[in-house]
Amino acid sequence: MSTQLDPDLLRTFVAIVDTGGFTLAARQVHRTQSAISMQVRRLEETLGRVLFQRDGRGVQLAPDGEALLGYARRLLKLHDEAVAALTRPEWSGRVRIGTPDDYVDRFLPDILARFARAFPRVQVEVTCETSANLRRLLTEDRLDLAVITSGCAPGGETGEVLRHEPVVWATAERHLTHEQEPLPLALFQPGCLFRDWALASLDGSGHPYRIAYTSASFSSILAAVKAGLAVTALCRSVLPAGVRPIGVEEGFPRLPSAGITLHRGSPGSAVAEGLAGYLREGFGADALPLAVAMDPVPAARVGGTARAGYE
Repeated sequence: MSTQLDPDLLRTFVAIVDTGGFTLAARQVHRTQSAISMQVRRLEETLGRVLFQRDGRGVQLAPDGEALLGYARRLLKLHDEAVAALTRPEWSGRVRIGTPDDYVDRFLPDILARFARAFPRVQVEVTCETSANLRRLLTEDRLDLAVITSGCAPGGETGEVLRHEPVVWATAERHLTHEQEPLPLALFQPGCLFRDWALASLDGSGHPYRIAYTSASFSSILAAVKAGLAVTALCRSVLPAGVRPIGVEEGFPRLPSAGITLHRGSPGSAVAEGLAGYLREGFGADALPLAVAMDPVPAARVGGTARAGYE
């Protein structure tokens, strides 16, 4: 008999990678941690492959686990789309979603296009604001869903974790702006998590800088960086062509990792939960298979801000 892959086992496997540990994965798939461990063993026995490498501190993906991850995501995506296509209700109405504009170009086009094909009678309204403002709009019942950037260490986030993102320094590929002293910075407005992290890390390392550009617009920040006028700090996955990451090799302090989390308004609706599923898939589709800890590592501190224990 040919080998059959159980979607439930694949979903658990992907949840462990996406949440960063067995404990958080158990919460996400609504099972006990022992049940999660048993599912991993069953999947490994089915394939005859070792998917995770255990050590004294936790586990990380084995080479065969990294190979399976991409297939697992695609299989689950097709599985869920097939189920939705044949069993979905004829939803209509409106769903309001908020997000920082960092993620709009990178993630939303594919997510919203797929949702629109599945539910053409649902109207989606998108609001771009800072994470702090999105939290306020949720409490004021002006949003149904919000994608929010969190600075908590893994396991400390509120809301549903969509992915963890390394935050990096970014400079123009064709310029040496990062070698200037004082370092010119293009930053979001006060209250932005990335701004706080960038300034705290530079202050802590004694790296001289000046704030050359301040804007609430992601595209404006990128325009200054691409032109070679400034350096900024952003999630690695949103860096466009013409912009490259820089780090400790160039003398820059390491930045914390960010959690991208999904928050719901009250009360929730079936339409909002439907879109939440597409957001979960879209943000998790290419999440990096970084080291997976059995439990989150305690956060270090950078300038008074919680910093993830793995980056």
